[in-house]
Amino acid sequence: MKAKRTTISDIAKKSGYSKTAVSFAFNCPERISDGARDKILKIAKELDYWPDPMARNFSLGRHMTIGFLLPQMVETSLNNPYTQAVIMGIGEVCQEEDYNLTIIPPLRSSISEAIINASVDGLIALGIYFDSDLNDILRRRKLPVVVIDGTGGEAVINLTVDDISASEIQMESALEMGHRNIAVISLPDDAFAAHTPESATTIVKKRKLGYENALKRHSMSINDIGIYNTNTTFEDGKKCALDILDRQRPTCFLCMSDIVALGVLSALKDRKIKCPEEISVVGFDGIFQDGFFDKSLTTIVQSAEDKGRTSARLLFQEIKGEKPPRNNLIPFYFKEGETLSQAK
Repeated sequence: MKAKRTTISDIAKKSGYSKTAVSFAFNCPERISDGARDKILKIAKELDYWPDPMARNFSLGRHMTIGFLLPQMVETSLNNPYTQAVIMGIGEVCQEEDYNLTIIPPLRSSISEAIINASVDGLIALGIYFDSDLNDILRRRKLPVVVIDGTGGEAVINLTVDDISASEIQMESALEMGHRNIAVISLPDDAFAAHTPESATTIVKKRKLGYENALKRHSMSINDIGIYNTNTTFEDGKKCALDILDRQRPTCFLCMSDIVALGVLSALKDRKIKCPEEISVVGFDGIFQDGFFDKSLTTIVQSAEDKGRTSARLLFQEIKGEKPPRNNLIPFYFKEGETLSQAK
């Protein structure tokens, strides 16, 4: 038969102190005398008592956990090194704050259900569109949220790079090298949020606007280039590039994700096409700095770890009752690698 678990009632009965005093001994020792605390802790040890973390958190009014809300299922989201780096940055700050970090995928493919059921003190979401229904859930739960690369209202704190300026520079880098036959491999329009409405200002729309700005300076428009959507994985990037090469021969691939750009490089290698001598490749993220396929990738660098760290610090400010800015930008820069050259 399973032994009965010792409770604070057992300790209170044996020590002669109230259950409130016993709770204070473990959670708020400064609220009772040193003598009372020592006696309670001694009896707790004799009774082989170990505090229930759920009960402790309940008494403190905190879960001591923040959640990282994935936009898609685990196997898809965590296959992207960019997401992994964001999590590393968040985890670093959680360690500083003595908080746990839990990964929360959509429950039964529902972001709203994941938010409703999350036992956390706050959430960090990656690239999710927060519509009026999600904002209402946050308001009712009084749950602070930081959204990275997403779209949210006043109920959330937003963190991103200036995607319009960054993508404008990305496109300009190819146009300045004489490229006009350009294939853009985009993030899927709903890569970070299912059923995102047409009216939402998504990361994809911002980057396309940046492309349009650069193209106009060269008497071109977005209709003069090819835009193809794929999931943000190495395998999908490679497959997309091979499908494009079966139909046409662009002089430059412009990718909205470094992991996709690496898939493109793999496709070019399989087809024995030299990069950048025959076809150039430009990425976006800056997750690989040390070269790949013996070439360092030309890319827009935005530090995913910095995004993670900054998002966590903003969230903890909100948890502590401070009022951080609702809209925040982190810096980016263009990294001239070895995968972009003059168009032939």
